[in-house]
Amino acid sequence: MVIFTNNSLSSSDVVRILGERFREYRMRMSLTRKEVSEQAGIGMTTLYKFESGNMTDISFSTLYRLLRAIGLGLNWEQLLPGLPESPYMYYDDERKRQRVRKKKPS
Repeated sequence: MVIFTNNSLSSSDVVRILGERFREYRMRMSLTRKEVSEQAGIGMTTLYKFESGNMTDISFSTLYRLLRAIGLGLNWEQLLPGLPESPYMYYDDERKRQRVRKKKPS
């Protein structure tokens, strides 16, 4: 199993690795490609290309539908977790700062 530690991976490499991992999850859950494609609302060809590494790009919505189909759709928060508010967002008197807008040149 490949672990994402190398920052030099291309986006197509990441898609390939995700497809391989997805296939492993699907198979361990004893789901067929047909079951997953129907549940996700995508074509069998798309799913086959994704799992076999023949897809160089996948939309986020397609990936999310696939993850939901195998029960991993709730883990999206781990992809980009929420951040606590920055203390720099407040003035000294505890009022929240407004967004800074640049003046248009006259």
